[in-house]
Amino acid sequence: MKRLWLKVTLALGVGLFGAPAWALQCSEQSYKGNTYVLCEVDATAEDLRLFLNDASGTAFGHFDAVDAALAETGERLAFAMNAGMYHEDRAPVGHYVENGDEVMRVVPNPGPGNFGMVPNGVFCIRQGRADVVETLKFQKTLEGQCRFATQSGPMLVIDGELHPRFLKDSTWRYLRNGVGTSADGKRVVFVISRNAVTFHEFGSFFRDALGLPQALYFDGNISRLYAPALGRADGGRRMGPVVGVVVPVE
Repeated sequence: MKRLWLKVTLALGVGLFGAPAWALQCSEQSYKGNTYVLCEVDATAEDLRLFLNDASGTAFGHFDAVDAALAETGERLAFAMNAGMYHEDRAPVGHYVENGDEVMRVVPNPGPGNFGMVPNGVFCIRQGRADVVETLKFQKTLEGQCRFATQSGPMLVIDGELHPRFLKDSTWRYLRNGVGTSADGKRVVFVISRNAVTFHEFGSFFRDALGLPQALYFDGNISRLYAPALGRADGGRRMGPVVGVVVPVE
């Protein structure tokens, strides 16, 4: 399906004046009556990280707080999105790893709410790749190997199939955001809907429009995006985990 690319500030290769450019593309795409904003990352070329707390142990809560902390080391966010469910104190509900340090263990059991609608999954960032993996499979194959990891739920797409509990005729609609990955872990696509969508519609977009075999739901109603390429810097209530691409300050 043909995509409508709006503005692209970061692209593959070398930019003007010989300055290095970054393999990040943000766009807007319509699919079956809904509109989505997506930012596509090349995990082999990007510095993709998760952020939770500042140096004092206080949750960043907002994109500008993460950006301010990065500025101290000559870096900035090129893109960011909220990345998983959290408690009132902003602590992650499920598994969370930052810079190799485990903050929260894996939660493998069914439970209340969207997070506990198993199968749920883990977004795992390693050297040169990033993967969405169903939680029980993650425990067997990848636990302890991620530099960064965040658990959320439900899974949207599992090995090319939609979550078994998604209903095509559902009327349960929210703004939603999530992430999908390719089989080789190189292609990572972060998506947020511009209008309220069902789980079935959201999962179908990852599988059928983007061709991604694995996708994970991050959140709904509290969905936030930072994408300067599209003029987006969403504010609102304080968030828990944040995922972002980090680049040097020019």
